[in-house]
Amino acid sequence: MNAMKLLVVDAQALITTPALYAFDRFVETVTRLITAARQNHVEVIYIRHDDGPDQPLSPGKPGYDVYETFAPLPGERIFDKTVNSPYRESGLLEYLRSSGETDLMVCGLQTDFCIDATIKCGFEHGFRMLVPAYGNTTTDNAFLSGEATYRYYNQWMWPRRYADCVSLEEAVRRMAGNPEK
Repeated sequence: MNAMKLLVVDAQALITTPALYAFDRFVETVTRLITAARQNHVEVIYIRHDDGPDQPLSPGKPGYDVYETFAPLPGERIFDKTVNSPYRESGLLEYLRSSGETDLMVCGLQTDFCIDATIKCGFEHGFRMLVPAYGNTTTDNAFLSGEATYRYYNQWMWPRRYADCVSLEEAVRRMAGNPEK
């Protein structure tokens, strides 16, 4: 049985839009990761961000649910959070620890917010973090384009510090239990 888990972070309908850098590639990548996880008995865990009452990204509002293409199957776990880190006060950390988990593959939104927090906080909690190429993305901001932000984190900030940043093919091999030697 594979001990790895796939975290699909904040891939909610409201923010999963063509405004994201490399949107089509992101959708294809996350779809392939979810499919490969299910085929290889890797648990898929969904995280949703709740900005609080009367905010566009809150329970009951259109767009709060997971993006339709990535929708959870019945029985797949969903954890809701109110801060960037999914481990704080959501029940996720306790669940991962109770399952003896050590390896987490991360995909979703947004590179510079909740994905960065998920990777760095996961590392601090002692998990081995794995980040598939184009499995995360973000939008342009006042300082950087979505592309520059993506490249900064995936090619400079996370590798050799907080996570293994690998190709999609390598991520799928690792889910199958056959990492590249």
